[in-house]
Parts: sequence; C-alpha cells; structure tokens
Amino acid sequence: MTIQPVRLFGDPILRARAAEVETFDREVRQLVTDLTDTMYESGGVGMAAPQIGVGLRVFVYDTGDAKGHLINPVFEVEGAETQTGPEGCLSIPGVRHDVTRPMTVVARGVDVDGKPVEFRAEGLLARCVQHETDHLDGVLFLQRLDTDSRKAAMRTIRESGWFTQGITVLAASEIGGSRSRERSR
Repeated sequence: MTIQPVRLFGDPILRARAAEVETFDREVRQLVTDLTDTMYESGGVGMAAPQIGVGLRVFVYDTGDAKGHLINPVFEVEGAETQTGPEGCLSIPGVRHDVTRPMTVVARGVDVDGKPVEFRAEGLLARCVQHETDHLDGVLFLQRLDTDSRKAAMRTIRESGWFTQGITVLAASEIGGSRSRERSR
C-alpha cells in the first residue's frame, strides 16, 4: 500500500486547475495506486490527484456498484433530471451538505495505458464523477452549495480543530469519510 497524506481546505493545490496527463508511464500507474489506497484508507468513495498534492487530471472511485479510475476526464450531462443529496469531501472533514447535481452523465477519459474509457453514470456514480472532475478544475463542493448551506459549512470549517490550527494536510487514517461512517453504523 502507498497511502498518502490528504490535502485539506486551505491548501492552494485544491483551488488550481490540474494539468492534463500526457505521459502514460509507471508514475501514472503509481499515482492511481496511491489514490486508490488513500481513498480506501480515508473511507471515501472517490479521490482526485490534487487531494494528495499532485496537480494532474486523475481520479479514482469506488461507489460500491462501480470502481475504477479516469484520466483526463470530461463529462456531458444527459437529460434534465437532477438529484439532491448529501455530499462531503475528504479534503473538508466533518462537513456534509445537500448538493444538487445532474442525475446522469456520460463520462469520458482514458485509463493508465492511455486507452479511451467511456461510461454512463447515474445516481451516486454520476455525483462522484462530477465531484471529482470539479476537484480537477479547482472547484470544491462548497461552491455548489446554496448561500445558507455555504455559510453553515464555512462556520463548521472555521470552528474545526484542523482549520483553527492551520492544518492543511492530515494522515488518511485521520479523515474518516463516508465508508468509515458506514462501517461504524
């Protein structure tokens, strides 16, 4: 396993657009492994490369029904139906709020070998694709919240121990994402 520390809200890499992957080599394979191991250790269902301090357009996911990775992802919204549900972020521990996103997207990108990947995603997988692609564009889910929810989220962040102490990196085992909460139920 190659578990990496997780970058937290306040770290500038989380607000920067990640660069396209142009070389598909051992380092890209290792990045996917690192992201996957760190995602599982953190208890998440998705993780983008900037969350471990790497400014490349790569994310991994495991929603329970689907798992994998996508490099240089893009997506297109399919249909007008939306979904509203709880969303959190491993880089913003302790904050969860309802976010409205499209219900269905078609995701496209490439795999670690540079081979094209395309899939239709609905529900949680669609939410994950959108959330992780946002990370690669320097957008945090906080920016998708309505005004009142965003104010509440920012209040929670300002009151959190990690934020008040100026911590911008935590060990993955200290995060406790949604999978961790599911195990503790």
